[in-house]
Amino acid sequence: MTAPAISVIMAAYNGAALIGETIGSLKAQRFSDFEVIIVDDCSTDTTRDILRAIDDPRFRIIESPINQGPVRTRNCAVAAARGRYIAALDQDDLCHPDRLGAQRAYLDANPDTVLVATATRELADGVIRHSSLPALTRPALVEWMLQISNPLVWSSVMLRHDAAQHLTPFTRPELLYAEDFDLYHRLAPMGRIARLDDELVIYRSHRGGASQRFTTTMNDSARRVLTACHERLFGAEAGMRADLLSRHVMHREPVPNRDQLAALGDTLLRLQTDFLTRAVVDDEDVRLIRWETARLWGRIGRAGLRSGSIDLADTVAVRPDHLGLGYARVEELFLSRLIGGVRSVRRRYA
Repeated sequence: MTAPAISVIMAAYNGAALIGETIGSLKAQRFSDFEVIIVDDCSTDTTRDILRAIDDPRFRIIESPINQGPVRTRNCAVAAARGRYIAALDQDDLCHPDRLGAQRAYLDANPDTVLVATATRELADGVIRHSSLPALTRPALVEWMLQISNPLVWSSVMLRHDAAQHLTPFTRPELLYAEDFDLYHRLAPMGRIARLDDELVIYRSHRGGASQRFTTTMNDSARRVLTACHERLFGAEAGMRADLLSRHVMHREPVPNRDQLAALGDTLLRLQTDFLTRAVVDDEDVRLIRWETARLWGRIGRAGLRSGSIDLADTVAVRPDHLGLGYARVEELFLSRLIGGVRSVRRRYA
């Protein structure tokens, strides 16, 4: 058989309620030269019945004899892939009809790019929302953000199969719930990482999702990835700095006090300075990187103000160069401080 251009990989487990819609979004793709490899991880609901009923020869169903967990199950799908490109998709997410064709065209046109994602929208409680990630990107911005957070949604990712073959294993089970973040870091030395700014994937956010149920494991795995990434710059402090990034940038916990805010600001500034020294960037890249980092800093400050853990004076006193106040309007900062003050009073008299 002739190998398809794209292999879509999917791990399935007890997804009967939603996997049918996901399959339908793949069948609706305008670009048709693809295969879909779905590995069922011993589902106990009717998922296997739904998969066995698929009448499209492009779909290949593998039934695992044992339950392996999502990372090993996904790796099994990659091992069976035949396409030039590998597209990720979780069992409950949805693709726009142009998703596969647009990403394939980008990778064809940009041989220096090893991975391209797309912008996404979030579906939660029946409401579709725009993502909080940057609306406009360039490869340099995506690569900068990987130093401090995960700017990509797994279900929107497409990468080169030949690059995946250099990774053993494809994704690492010991970094569960941050295995995709780890993968992007392992791919980065092989080529550029980019994102299409068109919203071509809908990501479902629901209580059954891993991001809602396994926050502690996710935090720990992300911290391990960032520690390894930043040991060159921070040495023995890399773990502490990575913990700040994992908690307050990636998972948006409010900083608990001024000292932690200052340490986080110093971490961001030193990482940004180091990145701009090493990376191939132009003036527009620099402006975009600084703008988005400033927006991030503003969000961090507002979260601390709203929680009541820091004061408005703290956000001004520890402001690093180039991070500004996050380009936040002054009234937003005062409103956040007001909310934080009210919460502090409520806690005091609770």
